[in-house]
Amino acid sequence: MTTAHETYVAVEGGRVYVRTFGSGSKTPILVLHGGPGFSHTLLLPIRDLARDRQVIFYDQLGSGKSDRPDNLSLWNAARFVRELAQVRQALHLDRVILLGASWGTMLAVDYMLTNPVGVEALILSSPCLSARMWKEDADRLRLELPGNVQAILLRHEAEGTTESKEYQEAVMEYVKRFACRINPLPQDVLDAFADANMQVYIHMWGPSEFHPTGNLKDYDRTRELGRIRVPTLFTCGRYDEATPESTRHYHSLVPDSEFIVFERSAHMAMIEEPAAYLESIEAFLARHGSARTSQA
Repeated sequence: MTTAHETYVAVEGGRVYVRTFGSGSKTPILVLHGGPGFSHTLLLPIRDLARDRQVIFYDQLGSGKSDRPDNLSLWNAARFVRELAQVRQALHLDRVILLGASWGTMLAVDYMLTNPVGVEALILSSPCLSARMWKEDADRLRLELPGNVQAILLRHEAEGTTESKEYQEAVMEYVKRFACRINPLPQDVLDAFADANMQVYIHMWGPSEFHPTGNLKDYDRTRELGRIRVPTLFTCGRYDEATPESTRHYHSLVPDSEFIVFERSAHMAMIEEPAAYLESIEAFLARHGSARTSQA
């Protein structure tokens, strides 16, 4: 794989780290990572799409190698949308394909609802586009955990002690079933959790994947999804916390969108089934003309 080009871009609140792979005339892909508060590293298998186009990753402010200001006022979806626009402008991405994963799908959709010019296609991997639906799915998935794990989660949530080691260890049992089913968990996944900025994650989402208490807890864009008018691909894993049922529902709300389930994956198909994941994206882009050059 071609060596990455690394740089920093000034955005509202600080600087963000940008990592670009590849070159070529096809429309660049800009990747929006999950979290919030995590980094782009879990999505690095997507760099293999950089054979005849740029694939661009950036760590959102507060995460990864980007600046990490201690300022709670920065951690809201509207500012992250403005940040995305600022990154795109700084990189001169007049034409672009957006690929969001998990929280990155929320960011991508909110950005699309600002009616940006030049977005050729949208890929929404393991989406959360309704916090209520996500919580309902999570409540059901939690019932599949061992009884003692369920009891630990409930007790700490009731007592407000979700920062405890016992609670976090119980959360990892959920992660192993519904986030990444590779056993043992890859070191890259463990490192991503260790490096996450929990101030951002907790302030915006909550203490765990299945317990939303932050400023995204009422997030719901299902009524606005019909406004998206670019080719859109929804993907998820069969065992995903972003369940196939909810992902199919979002797909039904976007005109002429497509939907793929990866049968051996949970929430990280790009790690769990990388070949199938990348082939599906390439096929989708080819079907919808995004194989044309960015100058077309």
